Amino acid sequence: MKTFQLKNITIPAVALGTWSWGNGANGGDAVFGNNLTAKDLKPVFDAAMDAGLNLWDTAAVYGMGASETILGQFIRGRNDVLISTKFTPRGEQTDEAVEEFLAGSLQRLERDHADVYWIHNPKDVQRWTSKLIPLMKSGKVKYAGVSNHNLEEIKLAADILAQEGLQLSAVQNHYSLLYRSSEEAGIIEYCNANDLIFFSYMVLEQGALTGKYDTKHPFKAGTRRGDAFDEKVLAELEDLIGVMREISLHHHVEPAEIAIAWAIAKGTVPIIGVTKPSHIASAVSAMDVQLSDAEIEELERSAKSTGVEIRGAWEKSMI
Repeated sequence: MKTFQLKNITIPAVALGTWSWGNGANGGDAVFGNNLTAKDLKPVFDAAMDAGLNLWDTAAVYGMGASETILGQFIRGRNDVLISTKFTPRGEQTDEAVEEFLAGSLQRLERDHADVYWIHNPKDVQRWTSKLIPLMKSGKVKYAGVSNHNLEEIKLAADILAQEGLQLSAVQNHYSLLYRSSEEAGIIEYCNANDLIFFSYMVLEQGALTGKYDTKHPFKAGTRRGDAFDEKVLAELEDLIGVMREISLHHHVEPAEIAIAWAIAKGTVPIIGVTKPSHIASAVSAMDVQLSDAEIEELERSAKSTGVEIRGAWEKSMI
């Protein structure tokens, strides 16, 4: 299995996302149109752990704790699971907010520490990054990361930690064939040069790059992804999906595996949302795909020609 080195721990080349686990605000029902319970998801967790995929990415705001609660049930009593979760700056919050968020997350996850803890957005980088320092020194946070930050903000966060003899270890941004802002802004290059792991989320663009959806098979209406990837956008993606399908046939995999393999080939660790055991098999299969330089160039050329670039309401361009 392909792996990356996150400082002193070895992590699989694919992390598993739980944004769609559980219902509630920002949960699976509102964003993805599903209604998944712990009973539905336990086989997914078991398949992943059996395959050696043990890095799980969640956040306190996913279903407002629902995602962490389900994951916590599954990891109870285990010491072979790596947990990545997040503090989300928003509105008016006290200086104790990071510590309180983490305490809530650890209670739901039934853990005494987070392996990777993220500042989820760049609102007031100076203020919130500094709040990680006592949590890192106490051991409640093993490694710190920042998400949805631009290059200047990443450098500022790294400097704040460095002044206390600590290190920023990871960056997590939206990155896919359709959205390469972090690459164009030099963020991935900066990560490679400074021993930071770049985690790419929305690599499959919430399913739009799996080849399973098109104008005849659209997303569920009234969901966040259904609104973003409407029938007009799905039509604009048809040529790209066609190229992905041709390359996937050559490698004896599905189009989704090509999108994942591309993200790995670019030196990133993709975070793949998983809701079925088949998604685990797909991630494992993608790690074995070796794309040629010509195939990467063809994929990127075709993606650019779509003119499609979807950003979440929480995102800004990294450039």
